[in-house]
Amino acid sequence: MNRLTTSWGTFPLTRFPEDPRDQLRAWDAADEYLLNHLAETGTDLSGTVAVVGDRWGALVTALAAAGPGELVQISDSYLGRTATGENLARSGAEGASVRLLTTQDPPPERVDVLLVRVPKSLALLEDQLYRLAPAVHENTVIVGTGMVKEIHTSTLSLFERILGPTRTSLAVKKARLIHTTPEARTTPEAREERANPWPYRYALPADAPAGLAGRTVVNHAGVFCADRLDIGTRFLLNHLPRGLGRARVVDLGCGNGVVGLAVALAEPEAELLFTDESYQAVASAEENFAAHLGDAGRKAEFVVGDGLAGLAPGSVDLVLNNPPFHSHQATTDRTARRMFTDARRALRPGGELWVVGNRHLGYHVTLRRIFGACELVASDPKFVVLRAVRRG
Repeated sequence: MNRLTTSWGTFPLTRFPEDPRDQLRAWDAADEYLLNHLAETGTDLSGTVAVVGDRWGALVTALAAAGPGELVQISDSYLGRTATGENLARSGAEGASVRLLTTQDPPPERVDVLLVRVPKSLALLEDQLYRLAPAVHENTVIVGTGMVKEIHTSTLSLFERILGPTRTSLAVKKARLIHTTPEARTTPEAREERANPWPYRYALPADAPAGLAGRTVVNHAGVFCADRLDIGTRFLLNHLPRGLGRARVVDLGCGNGVVGLAVALAEPEAELLFTDESYQAVASAEENFAAHLGDAGRKAEFVVGDGLAGLAPGSVDLVLNNPPFHSHQATTDRTARRMFTDARRALRPGGELWVVGNRHLGYHVTLRRIFGACELVASDPKFVVLRAVRRG
């Protein structure tokens, strides 16, 4: 377990789920830069402090010890929020000292200090800045932070367009700060300029597979491939299993839910569960299912959580998965390995896991290690669809 040292104390921090083999820290130089800046400048934390995009709770855990008036974290990540709760408890902070909100919750009505950890998704940043803009006033202190490779001209343009004049700091340990001066925009024209474009709706192409052609889908900001059908997902849709009957099917890491939606359209008796660690993703999946199958009286489960961790062993028949291979900026197969392991536990004997992935990721090796065997269902120069069966 690593320890973060700040002006307000030293804190033992971990990611979630905790894995002793994981060498990745729960914070980086960008978090340290922001915390040092707040301490060195004596920023007044006596009002409402909103922290957006705090990845594993490092910022909130340190700031809770600074004794702010009200501390609010806004996160799209179930894993990140859970890590925050555990890190706060480990540091001895009282549970009531911090409000943990999701990106789907109403934001605070007034924010005196707005701290933004720049996310990987520019769309998610845009959405959150628009949602928080009404809470910002002329004296609000606004500071963003990120590694140099995460902060682009487009990033700064969002802060400037939505909140006010923006500048960056010098780089320290390959991290930068973003300083924005709030700007009042009270005319109807200015308010119109600040209209949030998210969630985004688009029509699936006429050649979309699996009964999805021409259907309109919604994506909340931050969901993978927000403005088009992902090519890996499209490849999986062309090779979905058929004749499922009353099977219980899980769309694992569901994103906007088009895979599970395609199964539900083709298999009227199948029972669907959509799960993702992103609140934005599950909200998108639920809206898309309701839009296309709600009138038919179809029901499904929608769960924001840690993959299949909450499911009883041997309780599902089929798991469909397009696993991520990034954790924020880090490239890792850790998430995929956990998804595959959890799938094996959740599947009944004879149940199947179907996975789509880039060829170079070598998922067949991992699946054979976990399931004992796997087979190639389909391939093209870029993608493979693999099938693994729980034998016992």
